[in-house]
Amino acid sequence: MNKLAILFSCTLLAACSPAVAPTPPLAGARIGGPFTLTDENGKKVSDRDFAGRYRIVYFGYTFCPDVCPTDVANLMHGWQLLGKTDPARANKIQSMFITVDPARDTPDTLKSFTANFDPRLIGLTGTPEAIAAVTKAYGVAVSVQKPTAPGVYFVDHTNAAYLMDPDGKPLALLPSDGTPKAIADELSKWVK
Repeated sequence: MNKLAILFSCTLLAACSPAVAPTPPLAGARIGGPFTLTDENGKKVSDRDFAGRYRIVYFGYTFCPDVCPTDVANLMHGWQLLGKTDPARANKIQSMFITVDPARDTPDTLKSFTANFDPRLIGLTGTPEAIAAVTKAYGVAVSVQKPTAPGVYFVDHTNAAYLMDPDGKPLALLPSDGTPKAIADELSKWVK
């Protein structure tokens, strides 16, 4: 068989072979798990309430002076951009902001915060124990700094935005410090 025939045969085989889906970067990682928290309307919610939906999960706090609001704005702009180009896929996603500062982030405080970014973004809080459990399940480290005045303090925490699949399994980290297009592209890659 000449080289041209071999090349042609290989090309046909490659064209007829099913495409192999890429493996999500966080596939198999032990990130996430069951939780019961309080939403921004004061209602108890659990991870089961989001079953069947992809989830953008971001941990932060409303009193954060810079990183958290910037990241959330980027994430929401990326999600909105996906909604403009592929609304069906964007509608399969639920975004949530889980506080790492339950002492100050009451449901009302969260509701005011999330309203600044997207009406579909849900703020979640809970008891200190519930927040400690969910941050541990998601591998988020939290350290409350010494107050500079009564009720005035910063919270250091892991800066990560997770994309979870409809079963609550981790798919990928979203580039929350990236452009909306980079976020939309990452969402588009994994949301089916």
